Amino acid sequence: MASGTTRGGLIAAAVTVVCAVTVLAAPGMAWAGPNPAPSASATPAPGTTPGAAPGTTAGAGAGTTPAPSKDLQAVRAQLDTLYHDAAVATDAYNAAEEAAKKQSAALVELARKIVKGRERLAELKTRAGAAAAAQYRTGGLPDEAHLLLSDNPQEFLDGTGRVLQGQKATKGLLAELTQTQQDLEQYAEDASAQWQKLEANRKAKAKAQKRIEQQIAAAEELESQLEKQEKERLAQLEKEAAQQAQTAWLDTGVLKGAQGKATTQGAKAVRFATAQMGKPYEWGAEGPKTFDCSGLTSQAWASAGVPVPRTSQEQWKQLPHVAVEDMRPGDLIIYFKDASHVALYVGDGTIVHAPRPGRTVTLAGAGSMPILGVVRPGA
Repeated sequence: MASGTTRGGLIAAAVTVVCAVTVLAAPGMAWAGPNPAPSASATPAPGTTPGAAPGTTAGAGAGTTPAPSKDLQAVRAQLDTLYHDAAVATDAYNAAEEAAKKQSAALVELARKIVKGRERLAELKTRAGAAAAAQYRTGGLPDEAHLLLSDNPQEFLDGTGRVLQGQKATKGLLAELTQTQQDLEQYAEDASAQWQKLEANRKAKAKAQKRIEQQIAAAEELESQLEKQEKERLAQLEKEAAQQAQTAWLDTGVLKGAQGKATTQGAKAVRFATAQMGKPYEWGAEGPKTFDCSGLTSQAWASAGVPVPRTSQEQWKQLPHVAVEDMRPGDLIIYFKDASHVALYVGDGTIVHAPRPGRTVTLAGAGSMPILGVVRPGA
């Protein structure tokens, strides 16, 4: 964006940036497969770190087929991998979206500064031109000559002070004019850099979106090849695995003696999150009708007046960490080694979360998935 851009052009560019980001972030752009009714188990994927099923590769694209024997444990493992990869890509998409929002806002602000700077520059040039014209009208004679030619030498001497003040003002005018020109050049450079970042994040979003679509499509195709009884059995296996993981976690005694009570803000976050139960998961969504995992937790805390990072990975990086045994309702539990999932702790060893595509916001055991750690908003 050059400093010589017209006022109308700068405003149009700012509007274009805002519109472009709005389109990129529009919920309608977030592809999601159909949301079938939840299975008998509302729990998330089993409490094991996702791994590729035998004979398959993690991140397989659309068209992935199950093992010929349709071994349901292998199918479950493969589905875990596909949905896990989709969750990782969703975090990347959300991160790029948040960065794009900030960059578009920065571009609009820079455009405003450039418009104001150009208006100020025009004003300064007008004033500088007037000063030059005034000097020309005096004939450019030296002060000594004006003194000799003056009919009233005393009046001339009295005006000398005003002349000196005028010269000082002129120097200040020229300095401000130079600084304004330099500011405009810097604004233009900054705008160009922000635009390049915006474009990079747009490409990152598109790449993440494609990967999400591939992973979800592959998972849906895999599930569509199962018979009704196989689907029911698969749901039962998921439920059993989640219960076993939860039981094993509780048996460690991690919650013994835990008496952490929710703060006022934490209680508000819990009320918001639990009020969303039954709403479908949709990647990239943060309400009000659909949510992904970090969309739910970030909006829950926003409802309590506490902003938190948009993605589970940034929530893990930026929020204060607390020991699992010290967690209290409202804390966020981060899951898997790559921090690809997050839930909100509601107390008594229970979480509320948005599990994955095809599921709805639900309650589950806090230990039903491998816990990476716990973070505390508003600490």
